[in-house]
Amino acid sequence: MARPIAADHDDKRRAILKAAAAMFARNGFDRTSVNEIAAACGVSKALLYHYYTNKEQLLFDIIRAHLDDLVAATEAVPENLKPAETLRAMIAALLEAYRHADEEHQIQISDMKRLPEDKKAELIERERVLVRRFAGAIAALEPALAGHRAALTPLTMNLFGMMNWKFMWFRENGPVSHEAFADLVMTMIEAGAREVARGLSPAPGGGPRIRVVQG
Repeated sequence: MARPIAADHDDKRRAILKAAAAMFARNGFDRTSVNEIAAACGVSKALLYHYYTNKEQLLFDIIRAHLDDLVAATEAVPENLKPAETLRAMIAALLEAYRHADEEHQIQISDMKRLPEDKKAELIERERVLVRRFAGAIAALEPALAGHRAALTPLTMNLFGMMNWKFMWFRENGPVSHEAFADLVMTMIEAGAREVARGLSPAPGGGPRIRVVQG
């Protein structure tokens, strides 16, 4: 007979993932042992193995849970907003989701490459869900960009660049608040999308060409 799942199974699993993420981010994946993770969680190594048989499984679940949280945060944005309001709300939602997940986000960026290809592919598809959602929001803001992937993709990835590396410099008690930073990111992307859309012109062969618009 299979062992029944404890009522607090998911809570314990989340606690293990949080502790492991903190240790991977602080000490490095290779330099962190299962024994150290068990000690940080206040459980035995045997109990830890009940949830995860190796560090690779832990790493995969840390990143998967983090990405699922990010997707859920953006999906919670109301659908009846104007395009600018939608994009601003999505930016704020993602930054808020990052707020208590610096370690998980750092691991996503630095350690996903350690996973086997099939596991990595699953996580990359989750990342693409986020990218597509934000690309769609930018295209809704500036419809001229919708059919121009060569313009829309760099804009979208620049947006992620601003948000993704926030953990490197942002401090909770620093001079910039989460709200102010979300406004700053929105201002830069909104202005950039507008200027890029203005600068689109047909290129030889029918593809888009981006030109610089001045004044």
